[in-house]
Amino acid sequence: MQRTRVVIVGAGPAGLLLGRLLDRAGVDNIILERKSPDYVLSRIRAGVLEQGTADILDAAGVGARMRREGLVHDGVEIGFDGDKCRIDFDGLIGRHVIVYGQTEVTHDLMDARTAEGGPAIYEAEDVTLHDFDGAVPKVSYVKDGVTHEIACDYIAGCDGYHGVCRASVPASAIRSFERVYPFGWLGLLVDKPPVAEELIYAHHERGFALCSMRSPTRSRYYVQVALDEKVEDWSDDRFYDELRGRLDPEVAEAIQTGPALEKSIAPLRSFVAEPLRFGRLFLAGDAAHIVPPTGAKGLNLAATDVQYLADALIEHYGEKSDAGLDGYSAKALARIWKAERFSWWMTQLLHVFPETGEFGRRIQRAEFDYTASSERARAVLAENYTGLAL
Repeated sequence: MQRTRVVIVGAGPAGLLLGRLLDRAGVDNIILERKSPDYVLSRIRAGVLEQGTADILDAAGVGARMRREGLVHDGVEIGFDGDKCRIDFDGLIGRHVIVYGQTEVTHDLMDARTAEGGPAIYEAEDVTLHDFDGAVPKVSYVKDGVTHEIACDYIAGCDGYHGVCRASVPASAIRSFERVYPFGWLGLLVDKPPVAEELIYAHHERGFALCSMRSPTRSRYYVQVALDEKVEDWSDDRFYDELRGRLDPEVAEAIQTGPALEKSIAPLRSFVAEPLRFGRLFLAGDAAHIVPPTGAKGLNLAATDVQYLADALIEHYGEKSDAGLDGYSAKALARIWKAERFSWWMTQLLHVFPETGEFGRRIQRAEFDYTASSERARAVLAENYTGLAL
Protein backbone atom coordinates (compact mmCIF):
# COMPACT_ATOMS: atom_id res chain seq x y z
CA MET A 1 0.00 0.00 0.00
CA GLN A 2 1.24 3.51 -0.84
CA ARG A 3 1.15 6.32 1.71
CA THR A 4 0.90 10.09 1.24
CA ARG A 5 -0.49 13.06 3.10
CA VAL A 6 -3.04 14.21 0.52
CA VAL A 7 -4.67 12.33 -2.34
CA ILE A 8 -5.99 14.71 -4.97
CA VAL A 9 -8.65 13.19 -7.20
CA GLY A 10 -8.72 14.97 -10.56
CA ALA A 11 -5.91 16.42 -12.72
CA GLY A 12 -7.75 19.38 -14.16
CA PRO A 13 -6.56 22.88 -13.25
CA ALA A 14 -8.00 22.67 -9.71
CA GLY A 15 -6.25 19.42 -8.83
CA LEU A 16 -2.98 20.34 -10.51
CA LEU A 17 -2.91 23.78 -8.87
CA LEU A 18 -3.58 22.28 -5.44
CA GLY A 19 -0.79 19.78 -6.00
CA ARG A 20 1.56 22.56 -7.06
CA LEU A 21 0.82 24.72 -4.01
CA LEU A 22 1.27 21.75 -1.66
CA ASP A 23 4.50 20.67 -3.37
CA ARG A 24 6.03 24.11 -2.89
CA ALA A 25 5.20 23.92 0.81
CA GLY A 26 6.66 20.43 1.20
CA VAL A 27 3.30 18.68 1.67
CA ASP A 28 3.52 15.41 -0.25
CA ASN A 29 0.56 14.45 -2.42
CA ILE A 30 -0.53 12.11 -5.21
CA ILE A 31 -2.88 13.08 -8.03
CA LEU A 32 -5.27 10.51 -9.54
CA GLU A 33 -6.97 11.14 -12.89
CA ARG A 34 -9.26 8.74 -14.75
CA LYS A 35 -8.46 10.18 -18.19
CA SER A 36 -5.20 10.45 -20.15
CA PRO A 37 -3.10 13.66 -20.17
CA ASP A 38 -4.00 14.24 -23.82
CA TYR A 39 -7.70 13.97 -23.03
CA VAL A 40 -7.39 16.44 -20.15
CA LEU A 41 -5.61 18.90 -22.43
CA SER A 42 -8.21 18.49 -25.17
CA ARG A 43 -10.99 20.02 -23.07
CA ILE A 44 -11.99 23.42 -24.46
CA ARG A 45 -12.92 25.64 -21.56
CA ALA A 46 -13.05 29.25 -20.42
CA GLY A 47 -10.23 31.70 -20.88
CA VAL A 48 -10.74 34.80 -18.69
CA LEU A 49 -8.58 34.98 -15.57
CA GLU A 50 -9.36 37.34 -12.72
CA GLN A 51 -6.48 39.45 -11.50
CA GLY A 52 -6.43 37.42 -8.28
CA THR A 53 -6.24 34.13 -10.18
CA ALA A 54 -3.27 35.43 -12.16
CA ASP A 55 -1.61 36.35 -8.86
CA ILE A 56 -2.23 32.82 -7.52
CA LEU A 57 -0.59 31.30 -10.62
CA ASP A 58 2.37 33.66 -10.22
CA ALA A 59 2.77 32.65 -6.58
CA ALA A 60 2.65 29.00 -7.63
CA GLY A 61 5.55 29.61 -10.02
CA VAL A 62 3.55 28.83 -13.17
CA GLY A 63 2.63 32.31 -14.37
CA ALA A 64 5.55 33.14 -16.67
CA ARG A 65 3.96 32.03 -19.96
CA MET A 66 0.64 33.54 -18.94
CA ARG A 67 2.37 36.89 -18.46
CA ARG A 68 4.14 36.58 -21.82
CA GLU A 69 1.25 35.34 -23.93
CA GLY A 70 -1.90 36.31 -22.05
CA LEU A 71 -3.93 39.28 -23.25
CA VAL A 72 -4.51 41.95 -20.60
CA HIS A 73 -8.01 43.41 -20.90
CA ASP A 74 -8.95 46.64 -19.14
CA GLY A 75 -12.65 46.34 -19.96
CA VAL A 76 -15.49 44.59 -21.79
CA GLU A 77 -18.35 45.77 -23.98
CA ILE A 78 -21.97 44.94 -23.20
CA GLY A 79 -24.63 45.51 -25.84
CA PHE A 80 -28.42 45.44 -25.87
CA ASP A 81 -30.35 45.54 -29.14
CA GLY A 82 -27.53 47.43 -30.81
CA ASP A 83 -26.83 49.91 -28.00
CA LYS A 84 -23.38 49.56 -26.43
CA CYS A 85 -21.78 50.21 -23.06
CA ARG A 86 -18.08 49.70 -22.27
CA ILE A 87 -17.22 48.66 -18.73
CA ASP A 88 -13.86 50.33 -18.08
CA PHE A 89 -12.27 48.10 -15.43
CA ASP A 90 -9.10 50.14 -15.19
CA GLY A 91 -10.80 53.51 -15.06
CA LEU A 92 -13.52 52.43 -12.65
CA ILE A 93 -11.58 50.33 -10.13
CA GLY A 94 -7.97 50.11 -11.37
CA ARG A 95 -8.08 46.39 -12.16
CA HIS A 96 -8.01 44.12 -15.21
CA VAL A 97 -8.44 40.53 -16.39
CA ILE A 98 -6.17 38.32 -18.51
CA VAL A 99 -7.43 36.28 -21.45
CA TYR A 100 -5.48 33.02 -21.28
CA GLY A 101 -7.13 29.71 -22.07
CA GLN A 102 -7.87 27.16 -19.36
CA THR A 103 -6.15 24.58 -21.56
CA GLU A 104 -2.96 26.67 -21.38
CA VAL A 105 -3.23 26.97 -17.59
CA THR A 106 -3.59 23.19 -17.38
CA HIS A 107 -0.61 22.72 -19.70
CA ASP A 108 1.59 24.98 -17.56
CA LEU A 109 0.60 23.17 -14.36
CA MET A 110 1.05 19.75 -15.94
CA ASP A 111 4.51 20.67 -17.27
CA ALA A 112 5.56 21.99 -13.86
CA ARG A 113 4.48 18.80 -12.10
CA THR A 114 6.28 16.63 -14.64
CA ALA A 115 9.45 18.72 -14.38
CA GLU A 116 9.57 18.35 -10.61
CA GLY A 117 8.64 14.68 -10.57
CA GLY A 118 5.39 15.03 -8.67
CA PRO A 119 3.40 11.78 -8.78
CA ALA A 120 0.36 11.96 -11.05
CA ILE A 121 -1.38 8.73 -12.07
CA TYR A 122 -3.43 9.04 -15.24
CA GLU A 123 -5.96 6.53 -16.58
CA ALA A 124 -6.70 5.43 -13.02
CA GLU A 125 -9.92 3.46 -13.28
CA ASP A 126 -12.53 2.63 -10.64
CA VAL A 127 -11.31 5.25 -8.19
CA THR A 128 -13.04 4.57 -4.87
CA LEU A 129 -12.92 6.50 -1.60
CA HIS A 130 -12.78 4.60 1.71
CA ASP A 131 -13.15 5.64 5.35
CA PHE A 132 -12.98 9.42 4.79
CA ASP A 133 -15.15 9.80 7.87
CA GLY A 134 -12.45 8.10 9.97
CA ALA A 135 -8.86 8.77 10.99
CA VAL A 136 -7.10 6.98 8.10
CA PRO A 137 -8.88 7.42 4.77
CA LYS A 138 -7.82 5.44 1.72
CA VAL A 139 -8.31 5.69 -2.02
CA SER A 140 -8.21 2.66 -4.28
CA TYR A 141 -7.92 2.57 -8.05
CA VAL A 142 -7.23 0.15 -10.89
CA LYS A 143 -4.30 0.68 -13.25
CA ASP A 144 -3.43 -1.75 -16.03
CA GLY A 145 -5.75 -4.32 -14.50
CA VAL A 146 -4.12 -4.15 -11.05
CA THR A 147 -5.84 -2.71 -7.97
CA HIS A 148 -3.81 -0.25 -5.91
CA GLU A 149 -4.55 1.46 -2.60
CA ILE A 150 -3.23 4.71 -1.13
CA ALA A 151 -3.51 5.54 2.56
CA CYS A 152 -3.58 9.26 3.33
CA ASP A 153 -4.49 11.96 5.82
CA TYR A 154 -6.89 13.87 3.58
CA ILE A 155 -8.66 13.56 0.22
CA ALA A 156 -9.23 16.56 -2.06
CA GLY A 157 -12.12 16.08 -4.47
CA CYS A 158 -11.15 18.10 -7.56
CA ASP A 159 -12.73 15.71 -10.04
CA GLY A 160 -15.51 17.86 -11.45
CA TYR A 161 -19.28 17.83 -11.49
CA HIS A 162 -19.55 14.20 -12.61
CA GLY A 163 -16.70 12.93 -10.44
CA VAL A 164 -16.66 10.21 -7.81
CA CYS A 165 -15.87 12.38 -4.78
CA ARG A 166 -19.13 14.26 -4.30
CA ALA A 167 -21.02 11.13 -5.36
CA SER A 168 -19.32 9.24 -2.50
CA VAL A 169 -20.90 11.48 0.15
CA PRO A 170 -24.06 10.05 1.74
CA ALA A 171 -27.13 11.87 0.45
CA SER A 172 -28.18 12.72 3.99
CA ALA A 173 -24.93 14.65 4.58
CA ILE A 174 -25.03 17.02 1.60
CA ARG A 175 -27.44 19.55 0.09
CA SER A 176 -27.53 20.58 -3.54
CA PHE A 177 -28.85 23.87 -4.89
CA GLU A 178 -29.39 24.00 -8.64
CA ARG A 179 -30.88 26.15 -11.39
CA VAL A 180 -30.90 24.62 -14.88
CA TYR A 181 -31.31 27.24 -17.60
CA PRO A 182 -33.57 26.55 -20.61
CA PHE A 183 -30.79 27.08 -23.16
CA GLY A 184 -27.15 26.41 -23.92
CA TRP A 185 -24.17 28.06 -25.63
CA LEU A 186 -23.16 26.88 -29.07
CA GLY A 187 -19.45 27.69 -29.29
CA LEU A 188 -17.13 27.81 -32.29
CA LEU A 189 -13.32 28.06 -32.19
CA VAL A 190 -11.58 29.43 -35.29
CA ASP A 191 -8.06 30.41 -36.29
CA LYS A 192 -8.90 33.99 -37.21
CA PRO A 193 -8.04 37.26 -35.42
CA PRO A 194 -10.64 38.45 -32.88
CA VAL A 195 -13.20 40.94 -34.13
CA ALA A 196 -12.33 43.35 -31.29
CA GLU A 197 -9.59 43.89 -28.73
CA GLU A 198 -11.97 43.21 -25.84
CA LEU A 199 -14.83 40.77 -25.26
CA ILE A 200 -18.23 41.75 -26.62
CA TYR A 201 -21.36 40.52 -24.80
CA ALA A 202 -24.60 41.13 -26.71
CA HIS A 203 -28.30 40.73 -25.99
CA HIS A 204 -30.58 40.41 -29.02
CA GLU A 205 -34.21 39.42 -29.36
CA ARG A 206 -33.00 36.20 -31.04
CA GLY A 207 -30.71 35.41 -28.11
CA PHE A 208 -27.35 36.07 -26.52
CA ALA A 209 -24.03 36.27 -28.40
CA LEU A 210 -20.42 36.57 -27.26
CA CYS A 211 -17.28 37.48 -29.18
CA SER A 212 -14.25 36.23 -27.29
CA MET A 213 -10.73 35.08 -28.10
CA ARG A 214 -7.92 32.75 -27.07
CA SER A 215 -5.01 34.62 -28.66
CA PRO A 216 -4.35 37.42 -31.17
CA THR A 217 -4.94 34.88 -33.96
CA ARG A 218 -7.64 32.62 -32.48
CA SER A 219 -11.26 33.58 -31.81
CA ARG A 220 -14.01 31.96 -29.79
CA TYR A 221 -17.63 32.82 -30.59
CA TYR A 222 -20.88 31.78 -28.89
CA VAL A 223 -24.60 32.03 -29.58
CA GLN A 224 -27.49 31.08 -27.31
CA VAL A 225 -29.41 28.04 -28.57
CA ALA A 226 -32.26 25.88 -27.34
CA LEU A 227 -31.33 22.79 -25.34
CA ASP A 228 -32.67 20.46 -28.02
CA GLU A 229 -30.36 21.84 -30.74
CA LYS A 230 -27.72 19.48 -32.17
CA VAL A 231 -24.22 20.52 -33.18
CA GLU A 232 -24.42 18.58 -36.45
CA ASP A 233 -27.34 20.77 -37.54
CA TRP A 234 -25.16 23.87 -37.39
CA SER A 235 -22.88 24.32 -40.39
CA ASP A 236 -20.16 26.94 -40.06
CA ASP A 237 -22.07 29.22 -42.43
CA ARG A 238 -25.26 28.91 -40.40
CA PHE A 239 -23.38 29.71 -37.22
CA TYR A 240 -21.70 32.82 -38.63
CA ASP A 241 -24.97 34.06 -40.12
CA GLU A 242 -26.71 33.72 -36.74
CA LEU A 243 -23.81 35.35 -34.90
CA ARG A 244 -23.73 38.32 -37.26
CA GLY A 245 -27.48 38.77 -36.95
CA ARG A 246 -27.17 39.28 -33.18
CA LEU A 247 -24.35 41.83 -33.29
CA ASP A 248 -23.97 45.49 -34.08
CA PRO A 249 -23.75 45.73 -37.91
CA GLU A 250 -20.28 47.29 -37.80
CA VAL A 251 -18.96 44.46 -35.63
CA ALA A 252 -20.79 41.82 -37.69
CA GLU A 253 -19.20 43.06 -40.90
CA ALA A 254 -15.70 42.91 -39.38
CA ILE A 255 -15.87 39.24 -38.32
CA GLN A 256 -13.36 37.08 -40.19
CA THR A 257 -14.74 33.60 -40.78
CA GLY A 258 -13.01 30.28 -41.27
CA PRO A 259 -13.48 26.55 -40.73
CA ALA A 260 -14.30 25.61 -37.13
CA LEU A 261 -11.49 23.98 -35.17
CA GLU A 262 -14.06 22.89 -32.58
CA LYS A 263 -17.79 23.30 -32.21
CA SER A 264 -19.88 22.22 -29.22
CA ILE A 265 -22.97 23.02 -27.18
CA ALA A 266 -22.65 23.62 -23.43
CA PRO A 267 -25.83 23.63 -21.32
CA LEU A 268 -25.99 26.33 -18.64
CA ARG A 269 -26.64 25.66 -14.97
CA SER A 270 -26.00 27.12 -11.55
CA PHE A 271 -25.10 24.55 -8.89
CA VAL A 272 -23.72 24.60 -5.35
CA ALA A 273 -23.13 21.73 -2.93
CA GLU A 274 -23.07 22.34 0.82
CA PRO A 275 -21.03 21.75 2.89
CA LEU A 276 -17.62 21.24 1.25
CA ARG A 277 -16.09 19.11 4.00
CA PHE A 278 -17.04 15.57 5.02
CA GLY A 279 -14.64 14.28 7.63
CA ARG A 280 -11.31 14.12 5.80
CA LEU A 281 -12.77 14.72 2.34
CA PHE A 282 -12.86 18.24 0.89
CA LEU A 283 -14.55 19.35 -2.34
CA ALA A 284 -13.14 22.07 -4.58
CA GLY A 285 -13.78 23.42 -8.08
CA ASP A 286 -16.52 21.94 -10.24
CA ALA A 287 -17.03 19.11 -7.76
CA ALA A 288 -18.43 21.78 -5.44
CA HIS A 289 -20.08 24.27 -7.77
CA ILE A 290 -20.99 25.13 -11.35
CA VAL A 291 -21.65 28.63 -12.68
CA PRO A 292 -23.00 29.67 -16.06
CA PRO A 293 -20.05 30.93 -18.12
CA THR A 294 -21.58 34.39 -18.60
CA GLY A 295 -19.66 35.84 -15.67
CA ALA A 296 -16.34 34.06 -16.43
CA LYS A 297 -16.17 32.64 -12.91
CA GLY A 298 -15.72 28.83 -13.18
CA LEU A 299 -11.93 28.52 -13.33
CA ASN A 300 -11.49 31.53 -11.07
CA LEU A 301 -13.68 30.07 -8.34
CA ALA A 302 -11.75 26.79 -8.58
CA ALA A 303 -8.47 28.66 -8.11
CA THR A 304 -9.69 30.43 -4.98
CA ASP A 305 -11.16 27.21 -3.54
CA VAL A 306 -7.78 25.60 -4.03
CA GLN A 307 -5.91 28.55 -2.52
CA TYR A 308 -8.08 28.38 0.60
CA LEU A 309 -7.67 24.60 0.85
CA ALA A 310 -3.91 24.69 0.26
CA ASP A 311 -3.50 27.37 2.91
CA ALA A 312 -5.52 25.28 5.37
CA LEU A 313 -3.52 22.09 4.72
CA ILE A 314 -0.19 23.94 4.90
CA GLU A 315 -1.30 25.50 8.19
CA HIS A 316 -2.26 22.05 9.49
CA TYR A 317 1.13 20.52 8.75
CA GLY A 318 3.27 23.57 9.45
CA GLU A 319 1.58 25.12 12.47
CA LYS A 320 -0.33 22.10 13.79
CA SER A 321 -3.55 24.12 13.60
CA ASP A 322 -6.85 22.90 12.20
CA ALA A 323 -8.48 26.33 12.14
CA GLY A 324 -8.16 26.64 8.36
CA LEU A 325 -9.48 23.15 7.70
CA ASP A 326 -12.41 23.70 10.07
CA GLY A 327 -13.26 27.00 8.40
CA TYR A 328 -12.65 25.99 4.77
CA SER A 329 -16.22 25.15 3.84
CA ALA A 330 -17.80 28.32 5.22
CA LYS A 331 -15.03 30.55 3.84
CA ALA A 332 -15.18 29.05 0.34
CA LEU A 333 -18.98 29.02 0.21
CA ALA A 334 -19.21 32.70 1.12
CA ARG A 335 -17.20 33.55 -1.99
CA ILE A 336 -18.91 30.91 -4.14
CA TRP A 337 -22.38 32.32 -3.52
CA LYS A 338 -21.26 35.85 -4.41
CA ALA A 339 -19.87 34.53 -7.70
CA GLU A 340 -23.06 32.54 -8.29
CA ARG A 341 -25.07 35.73 -7.78
CA PHE A 342 -23.00 37.69 -10.29
CA SER A 343 -23.06 34.92 -12.89
CA TRP A 344 -26.83 34.61 -12.46
CA TRP A 345 -27.21 38.39 -12.84
CA MET A 346 -25.15 38.49 -16.04
CA THR A 347 -27.11 35.53 -17.41
CA GLN A 348 -30.45 37.14 -16.54
CA LEU A 349 -29.43 40.41 -18.20
CA LEU A 350 -28.09 39.07 -21.48
CA HIS A 351 -30.12 36.00 -22.45
CA VAL A 352 -33.60 35.56 -23.83
CA PHE A 353 -35.82 33.68 -21.38
CA PRO A 354 -38.91 32.33 -23.17
CA GLU A 355 -41.01 32.32 -20.01
CA THR A 356 -40.52 36.03 -19.14
CA GLY A 357 -42.20 37.48 -22.22
CA GLU A 358 -42.21 41.15 -23.12
CA PHE A 359 -42.32 42.24 -19.47
CA GLY A 360 -39.08 40.38 -18.82
CA ARG A 361 -37.38 42.01 -21.81
CA ARG A 362 -38.45 45.46 -20.61
CA ILE A 363 -36.92 44.71 -17.21
CA GLN A 364 -33.70 43.58 -18.92
CA ARG A 365 -33.70 46.78 -20.97
CA ALA A 366 -34.16 48.89 -17.84
CA GLU A 367 -31.31 47.02 -16.15
CA PHE A 368 -29.02 47.66 -19.11
CA ASP A 369 -29.98 51.35 -19.27
CA TYR A 370 -29.37 51.76 -15.54
CA THR A 371 -25.95 50.11 -15.78
CA ALA A 372 -24.99 52.20 -18.80
CA SER A 373 -26.02 55.45 -17.10
CA SER A 374 -24.64 54.82 -13.61
CA GLU A 375 -20.93 54.91 -12.84
CA ARG A 376 -21.59 53.17 -9.53
CA ALA A 377 -23.43 50.33 -11.27
CA ARG A 378 -20.59 49.93 -13.78
CA ALA A 379 -18.07 49.92 -10.92
CA VAL A 380 -19.99 47.11 -9.19
CA LEU A 381 -19.99 45.12 -12.44
CA ALA A 382 -16.25 45.78 -12.87
CA GLU A 383 -15.49 44.73 -9.28
CA ASN A 384 -17.35 41.44 -9.67
CA TYR A 385 -16.04 40.65 -13.16
CA THR A 386 -12.38 41.24 -12.26
CA GLY A 387 -12.81 39.30 -9.02
CA LEU A 388 -13.74 40.07 -5.43
CA ALA A 389 -10.88 40.23 -2.96
CA LEU A 390 -9.71 36.92 -1.51
